[in-house]
Amino acid sequence: MALRLMRTYSVSQLPSTHNHNLEMGLNMVQNQANAERVKPSNSQRLFHIADATLPGAALGSYSLSPDIRLIYSHGKGSRMWDVDGREYIDYVGGAGALILGHSHPAVVRAAQEQIARGAHMFGSLNDVAVKLAARLAKDIPCAEKIAYATTGSEATAYAMRLARAFTRRDKILKFEGGYHGNHDYAIVSTFPKRRARYPHADADSFGQPAATTSTMLVAPYNDLNAVSNIVNEYGKDIAAIFVEAVQRIIPAQPDFLHGLRTICDANDILLVIDEVVTGFRLCYGGAQTWYDVKPDMATYGKVVGGGGPLSCIAGRADILDLCNPNYRGQDGFTYFNGTLHGNPVAAAATLAMLDELRKPGVYDRLNQYADNLCRESQALLNRHGIPAIAQNTGSLWQILFTDKTPMNHTDIMASDQVAMRRLDAELMKQGQYVLPGVRRFVSAVHDAKDLEDTLKGLDAACRAFNRLG
Repeated sequence: MALRLMRTYSVSQLPSTHNHNLEMGLNMVQNQANAERVKPSNSQRLFHIADATLPGAALGSYSLSPDIRLIYSHGKGSRMWDVDGREYIDYVGGAGALILGHSHPAVVRAAQEQIARGAHMFGSLNDVAVKLAARLAKDIPCAEKIAYATTGSEATAYAMRLARAFTRRDKILKFEGGYHGNHDYAIVSTFPKRRARYPHADADSFGQPAATTSTMLVAPYNDLNAVSNIVNEYGKDIAAIFVEAVQRIIPAQPDFLHGLRTICDANDILLVIDEVVTGFRLCYGGAQTWYDVKPDMATYGKVVGGGGPLSCIAGRADILDLCNPNYRGQDGFTYFNGTLHGNPVAAAATLAMLDELRKPGVYDRLNQYADNLCRESQALLNRHGIPAIAQNTGSLWQILFTDKTPMNHTDIMASDQVAMRRLDAELMKQGQYVLPGVRRFVSAVHDAKDLEDTLKGLDAACRAFNRLG
């Protein structure tokens, strides 16, 4: 089957302010290609356009080295193709959003049907968003009501605002290395270069006001004693504890989330579980069902969104009702608003995705594939004498250069992250889409052929890793 390649734009089709730099860059590509007597690739041309128009030729704060950076054209099932027609097994899965893989027929059909009815209905309720809200309120253990947002970052920002409004307290306790989005209050002690001075929070970005660190507290993950000590000192000022049930690739210990629930109850602190990643991924009820713990609020995105612009907060009605627009101007009213909140196309895609996930055996196959992948990968790593572990929690997995399952971010920092990225880069050269150093995801459509090809690629990557020293 012929591959559909991404369109290559000519200089004249791009903004005039960039034409000079773009023309120089594209001429350089052409001149090099002429010297080598080859036609410049689509990737080469598009990267020069990206270099001139996007900071770092990237869509965010993650970039790849020139030897493995790729521009993708399309995906189908468990595979993706770049603009030069090369095929990859996808273990990024839209950062976990595409639990059913790319272009799942039921999801595509639902989205297309909704687009034909209307793609955007800002300012008015739409029937699909209402149906999805009813579904989520029924299927999420902590959900009495739902408030829509657009992204996971928005959901956590709104949840923090709600927690502060409800408790009339300013401080939020999070965990070192925990990722709760890109807003100012979230990116503190998320990417620390050194161990935190608990409970002091360090800003991860320039441009953050001092209030974002002065109102945030930080504890080591999986450490209830540390949390208790911080709460004993600051408890009367803490509105909520925010936690991921699987912090990046670190699973919560059996008693950790329950211990947090107990601490929160004893100190009138709200427990918020960030389920942007784990929601409807670990199992149908997400981390709340997986770990049997009920938070006051939970945040969702990725699977909730069906790959589109939609997220939500689920939780207690008395908390969520603070954003009821009919209470505007009253004491406690908490402002929520967004152009794409409750987007009907994303809501339709999510409903279709949830229908598929409810079918018998989906999670068994999903998680069993990840179990098999990590077991067989570990055997290969051992055979090649590579000091790393392949570990998973459900369908979240990663290869880590350490000798034990990490308990907290300090353990991650102590691992050999340079070696981890080196091996991951070799995997990308073997046709596997894995962001170096980043947790990865299995989709429900990965199959035996994917597993066979993945292990062959890992075997070759291990040989190259050892050969390069």
